[in-house]
Amino acid sequence: MTPEHLTELGTAKRLLEHPGLAIKLANLLGGPIEKGFELLPANWSRSIGRATTDALTAALKGAVLTMDASQTEASPWWHKAAAVASGAAGGFFGLPALVVELPVSTTIMCRSIADIARSHGESLADPETQMACVEVFALGGPSKSDDAADAGYFATRAALAKAVSDAVQYLGSHAVAEQSAPALVRLVALVASRFQLQVTEKVAAQAVPIIGAAAGAFVNLLFIDHFQDMSRGHFTVRRLERLYDPETVREEYTRLT
Repeated sequence: MTPEHLTELGTAKRLLEHPGLAIKLANLLGGPIEKGFELLPANWSRSIGRATTDALTAALKGAVLTMDASQTEASPWWHKAAAVASGAAGGFFGLPALVVELPVSTTIMCRSIADIARSHGESLADPETQMACVEVFALGGPSKSDDAADAGYFATRAALAKAVSDAVQYLGSHAVAEQSAPALVRLVALVASRFQLQVTEKVAAQAVPIIGAAAGAFVNLLFIDHFQDMSRGHFTVRRLERLYDPETVREEYTRLT
């Protein structure tokens, strides 16, 4: 690999591996995020799980499956502004607003992810690109809830590889995609199990009574900014994999410190 591409790969690795959302939230809020975890009701884990799956399904239907390769590229700041607005609503109405706010913010993020993919030379009409956009939601970076043995970027991609391949094959063979198709449902379930970790951290931050609507909006800004970072790293790696063979890119990625 050229020195320029090695530098790009190093930047991608820093984005993908450091730090996780919980660390960023802790840096922003300090002690309150730990208090937020304590304030979450015991049964909210199940509710967050359902909300996360519903949010990804909504993003798949409202963003991924309707991607238009000829669409004018939107500014990332527009998506951030929209995410801030939905975060303000979520912060104002509290935890019950999650089921409404999360699908909205996830769909906004998915559109932003698509913009970043396009800027790295991806075709949004390509089913593989569409599923790579969904894959980003599983790339949360190191988290206090992650199993360290399964938190690495390439480990996550390997865990999703079969489901992604099946979903791409389904999209390539159907003129009209149904989000209820088993291949898509299976991929959404796998991604949701990982995305839920980041959602729980976001909800914990917004659960703190002193946060309110203003800080709730700022938490959402951090949330979308985090996944935009994941997108930039992910699609940089994919672009380099198109220039070199994937094994070379992985070896160089592992070698970088």
